[in-house]
Amino acid sequence: MTSSPASRMASRITLRQLQIFEAVARLGSFTAAARELHVTQPTVSMQISKLCEQLELTLLEQVGREVRLTADGRKVYEVACDIIARTGMLGELATSLKGEVQGDLRIASVTTATYFLPRLLGAFIKRYPRVEPFLSVTNRTQVIERLRNGSDDLIIMGRAPQELDVVAHAFLDNDLVVAVASTHPLAVRQGRIPLKALTEERFLMREPGSGTRLAVETLLAEHGLSVRPAMELGSTEAVKQAVLAGLGVSVLPRHAIERALTAGDVVVLDVEHFPLRRKWYAVHLKGRRLSLAAQQFLDYLCNDATSVLDAAASNTGGSAQD
Repeated sequence: MTSSPASRMASRITLRQLQIFEAVARLGSFTAAARELHVTQPTVSMQISKLCEQLELTLLEQVGREVRLTADGRKVYEVACDIIARTGMLGELATSLKGEVQGDLRIASVTTATYFLPRLLGAFIKRYPRVEPFLSVTNRTQVIERLRNGSDDLIIMGRAPQELDVVAHAFLDNDLVVAVASTHPLAVRQGRIPLKALTEERFLMREPGSGTRLAVETLLAEHGLSVRPAMELGSTEAVKQAVLAGLGVSVLPRHAIERALTAGDVVVLDVEHFPLRRKWYAVHLKGRRLSLAAQQFLDYLCNDATSVLDAAASNTGGSAQD
């Protein structure tokens, strides 16, 4: 049977080319795609050029410092994503039929989860050594974008986005507390502190887009209050260090300051409406079919996360979450 020109064209296109094209389109950058795929930028550029030549289409265009899809590129992107997804399903099917927990496990998390997630992931890999983990850590805004794009198997975050149709599995407590250095004047204040008094202090906050900041601003707004941050910092660790330095008061996840609390360097204040009782969630888009490795990791988080972290804390004589 004589193959058609379209078939001959398709036969020259490789899955790797489509994966590289998908990464560039999603990330808007050749450099970011190269970093994510662990290849050089010239390799990315070469594969994109070959794909464009084979399809005889212009798929991407440079707009300022960002790479964007052309009209043709958007159509090709949809097909590429479908091919990549179906190829992944084929591999997952083979793995499931063998009953082996193995293969790639792609997790993205907000930065605050780094106080406990590596320990949980490490214990899981010891249990299932044939699983290959990939962990991306960024802020809430970026993990929501990754969730929307389906870039990962699971997203670890403190608050599931309401704007997307997702399934959120609670697996760990995540209490937010008001913290100051032990040398701060509020550290020795007796009695419960009104919420309004908190807004009169030098307040240290995460950057806009942070889940912790959103929780604090929501609480204040519910009581007709607001706060102007004295400092905005890009990570929970940076906020914690600023608190330790006596630069002000902040709201932090309790698990991020456990060791400092034990050492007596930080004090948790008794503030009205605190602690904020929250949970950590493993989130995925509704209807997404999880691989065997991802489903096993989700079950592990829901059933074993607390006990694994408690055991790690006992073995080290300190907080497993700091």
